[in-house]
Amino acid sequence: MSRIGFKILEIPEGVEVKNENNLVTVKGPKGQLTRQLHEDMIINIDGNELTVARPSESKKHKALHGTTRSLIANMVEGVHKGYEKALEIQGVGYRAQMQGNKLVVSAGYSHPVEVEQPEGIEFDVPANTKVIVKGIDKELVGAIAANIRAIRKPEPYKGKGIRYEGEYVRRKEGKTAK
Repeated sequence: MSRIGFKILEIPEGVEVKNENNLVTVKGPKGQLTRQLHEDMIINIDGNELTVARPSESKKHKALHGTTRSLIANMVEGVHKGYEKALEIQGVGYRAQMQGNKLVVSAGYSHPVEVEQPEGIEFDVPANTKVIVKGIDKELVGAIAANIRAIRKPEPYKGKGIRYEGEYVRRKEGKTAK
């Protein structure tokens, strides 16, 4: 039984949700998101409450039930509050800076790595060892943050690299001298 799928989604003040043939459009103070959801799911909007129902008890519909509700909830939260992922850079000479709308990361390579700022995403560099990825689309924010982390993943011996804020990197012992 999908506990998430049966939960009623409260639509906050200032957010508008429209549903046309399961093409859900969510408008809010931070922007607008549109997503085509599975045609079998039944989406009901009643005032400031949104519910998702499934047409049958088949395994496919049970799987889609909670997923559909979560996708809509993420869209509503994104246009209302927004999402952000913080990354930390550790290592001697490792740093990040903004040049126009590009994020330039120096991570121990012979060249700096440039990351284009996609539409709907904003980079913030409060310190040269910290990068914050902001946006209204949860999926896109997570994907861009993962791409930046993939430039130089944290290694287990010295802990150098790019990691999520608060991420624990398990350390290994190095070689021992005889």
